[in-house]
Amino acid sequence: MSLGAITDQPTRLRQETARIVRVLAIWGIGACVTVAVWYALTRGATLVSVRDGILAGIAMAMGILPEEFPVVLTVFLAIGAWRISRSNVLTRRMPAIEMLGAATVLCVDKTGTLTRNQMSVRILETMDYRTDLTLARGVVEPEPLHRLLEDAILASRPGSLDPMDRALELVGADLLSGTEHLHPDWTLAREYPITEKLLAVSHAWTPSIGSDRFTVVSKGSPEAIIDLCHLEEDAAAKIQRRAQELAFSGPRVLAVARTTQGRDGLTAIAHDMPFTFVGLVGFDDPLRDGVKDAVKECQSAGIRVVMITGDHPATARAIAASAGIANPDSLMTGEELARLDDIDLQLWIENVSFFARVVPAEKLRIVRALQSRGHVVAMTGDGVNDAPALRAAHIGIAMVGRGADVAREAADLVLLDDQFTSIVAAIRLGRRIYANIRKAVVFIISVHVPIFGLSIIPVIAGDWPLLLLPLHIVFLEFVIDPSCTLVFEAERADPLGMQGPPRSPDERLFSTSTLLVAIAQGIAFLTAGLVIFCIYFGKESDANVRGLTFEFLVVGVLGIITINRSWSVSLYKTMRTPNVAHVHVTAGTVILLGLTT
Repeated sequence: MSLGAITDQPTRLRQETARIVRVLAIWGIGACVTVAVWYALTRGATLVSVRDGILAGIAMAMGILPEEFPVVLTVFLAIGAWRISRSNVLTRRMPAIEMLGAATVLCVDKTGTLTRNQMSVRILETMDYRTDLTLARGVVEPEPLHRLLEDAILASRPGSLDPMDRALELVGADLLSGTEHLHPDWTLAREYPITEKLLAVSHAWTPSIGSDRFTVVSKGSPEAIIDLCHLEEDAAAKIQRRAQELAFSGPRVLAVARTTQGRDGLTAIAHDMPFTFVGLVGFDDPLRDGVKDAVKECQSAGIRVVMITGDHPATARAIAASAGIANPDSLMTGEELARLDDIDLQLWIENVSFFARVVPAEKLRIVRALQSRGHVVAMTGDGVNDAPALRAAHIGIAMVGRGADVAREAADLVLLDDQFTSIVAAIRLGRRIYANIRKAVVFIISVHVPIFGLSIIPVIAGDWPLLLLPLHIVFLEFVIDPSCTLVFEAERADPLGMQGPPRSPDERLFSTSTLLVAIAQGIAFLTAGLVIFCIYFGKESDANVRGLTFEFLVVGVLGIITINRSWSVSLYKTMRTPNVAHVHVTAGTVILLGLTT
């Protein structure tokens, strides 16, 4: 599937925000006209009543219009991208930040994400001999192991940056230096690249230019090399058992084969040449620091970690177990995956914790199957063939250190250090950002309720003076705007934020519970303001009563900020938790109020 066939869908948060702003804007304009006309007609339609009616209508509209919502969404996601970048994750598409807090499945590569991608040769094994290089130092005996290492090096491209090729080059320089098994003067005549049908790479070497004899060596998965050597069933089964036993302890296992051919024997594809099996090479690639704790944190947060690798199933199982991935025995191989149609895969996908011997093209099917079960999927990838899966996932995560350009272009996030722990840190921040957006939304609705009420009640009452003029509301906006953006954005993460399940992807930001909490706070605030007005109405001038009500409203806004900073700890503990933006907004509001009253 091409990248162009995969389209981005608008996120629920953006859809909800656009809808609520559109609806309230229509209401605000309608209310403005209605209040202005009503006020003027009920007060004699004089010039003064028309003027006051227009002011009341403008104040009403300003009280209803939620112009803060788009600002909150923009500022929170922009500053959130900056905060996430400090955890070594670059944001390429803002909606990914919103989706991080809802991620239910994290599909990750093994090599380079869970492991360090720092290969070292550990095991050399032929049919008759075996050595563990972590135990044996110096010259490797007997001779067949020399030949195995020689052929493995010849199957690697000179100057390659591939970690396994470099590991072979280093151990060859250490163990074969000065012997006839290193061939710096040989010429690479032909290369047979790896394909989806044959997971092996082959090189044809000649000792000298113009020679008619070629040494062709190949290295790849044990299954591919067995196929390349056209082995009998018993011999193939024996090698498979050896490879599986080796992989069970964790190493990444490659098999090596060779053949000698004349010029006419170099076929168009490597599979048509008669290769001879040489042996197995086991590579150690240790887990990255912090991976096990990060996987545990994901699982505590209700996020399922699914490992996808092209390695041997036994190697994948050993790494999954050491990383602490749940149900390390729930394995599906690439061969089993290919046999399932999309419907069957959707039925099986919930029971699989890791995939082995999977080619990158199959990642898109895995993403689609998980999405069909209602999951919010984060997917890592670094190759060209990973790009469709990265684009299709709700959160595509590419690697900067070893990723292809097309993968980074398709991804929403880019890991700057290729660390699994950075992904978990980004998810943690994503949950914090969304939680703080909800707090800001409750605050915005709460403060608009008394502004709306104190604007319309005097109009309905008939003999009450206007309590809020447009100038008052402009002042309040100077408090509300920085509060709902800077103060709530800077609020620290809930200590229990990663100990609960992800929010539902269908959860509405403006849910019934959110609106009820916000409206209840606003009504309580409005009631207190009306009590203040009633106490002094008739005892003080209209200007003084208006001033007292306005001052109470400003102080009340500061109180609502404090109340909504945290919903999980006590008010006393919240006030003791530092928030520099809150201090600055409070101090600035008090100073500005003192200067204007």
